[in-house]
Amino acid sequence: MITTVATYQWLTPRHLGWGIMRTRFRWSAPLALLACGGLVLSGCARFDDTAAGQTFTPAPVPSPESPPHIQEHGDGPGSGPHTGPAQAPPSPVPPPQGCKDFDKAVIATCLDTVAAVAGLPGEGSAPAALAGERKTGRVMLASSGHDATSFAQLDVQADGDGGLTSLALSPSYVEDQLVFAYVTTASDNRVVRFAKGQAPKPVLTGIPKGATGNRGALASDGSGSLLVATGDAGNPAAAADPNSLAGKVLRIDVSGKPATGNPTPGSAVYASGLHSPGGICRSSDGKRAWVTDHPASGPDAVYRLQSGQPLSAPAWTWPDRPSLGGCVDFVDANGILGIASSTGLQNVPVNKDGAVTGKPTVTLDGKSKAATTYGRLSAMSMINPQLAVAGTVNKDGGKPVSSDDRVVLIVVSDTGGGPGKD
Repeated sequence: MITTVATYQWLTPRHLGWGIMRTRFRWSAPLALLACGGLVLSGCARFDDTAAGQTFTPAPVPSPESPPHIQEHGDGPGSGPHTGPAQAPPSPVPPPQGCKDFDKAVIATCLDTVAAVAGLPGEGSAPAALAGERKTGRVMLASSGHDATSFAQLDVQADGDGGLTSLALSPSYVEDQLVFAYVTTASDNRVVRFAKGQAPKPVLTGIPKGATGNRGALASDGSGSLLVATGDAGNPAAAADPNSLAGKVLRIDVSGKPATGNPTPGSAVYASGLHSPGGICRSSDGKRAWVTDHPASGPDAVYRLQSGQPLSAPAWTWPDRPSLGGCVDFVDANGILGIASSTGLQNVPVNKDGAVTGKPTVTLDGKSKAATTYGRLSAMSMINPQLAVAGTVNKDGGKPVSSDDRVVLIVVSDTGGGPGKD
């Protein structure tokens, strides 16, 4: 449960079908991070794990200014918890003027196709994140109340759906300040790692590249290893081929080697059957993990990720194919698995055992009572159990406004439980 100095109507007024608030946070605990038989891993680099010559300072985070009450905008079961009495709708936020965005939820503007985000750890009330541009390979530091600043530049080839498609903090980021990225190069898809002021170094190379199916996703598994979701490189059959790195969820250590405890010793494969992954996320305690998929044909899907289990039985599917992206597990806070999509935020009701309990609802689509939308959402990352960050990709097939593409904060209130079955 959050302890607050004052209760406000959240940074993103009108937003979600979840309970929303704007708060000057005083946290009762430190911020929590989101967290093949015969297969040859063709690039297990060895190098110093520490960002030499650097000392860690928690990312500075903004304090919200103007206040309102917790408000519920949901319309039915699975749309979010009821967190307090209904309040009058907030006044509309003016449209952006150039790169200036008046929505307090927006912490970075005028970027190019934000397909990757990683929430940063911090102290007090200062949410911040790294944001990666798919087409340029540029990584920016975004923090509310400050202009985005350059953090790193990665070499990428953004043909088709490739480029810089995911970022994840090192499992020991506070100590080593390392960041992992999933990128497309001229010859392959790969995982690299870097720190501010240091050149990126390869971790896992040789992931097949194709005209399509190059998207990848990264996440810490909560035990010191990395989960790597790979696309099928335009060859759906590769997803079932144990000798291919394509179409898999891999579990590796930070040097790129197969992690200890994988289903097959010596193999990086953790699960098979992906085609174009949009994101991986897990609960803060690591008991639930999820991966989204947007295949070239057939419905979009989200899968409960379990060691050694093929991705053949989705937890939920979307026949309308809304280009699923990243996800955040807010199940312990409000019973919702949030998934970014081209049509807004998909709110999937899930119980603590990981079972979907009802039909997803959509918020941030401009059609709900709050009438708020940021257009096409892609990447998502959890900053702490009540706060997430998302990136927009409106410059890639959407309808961009003058301040796009943007980095947006999303807050959910703690209710101590989620919705039940319909």
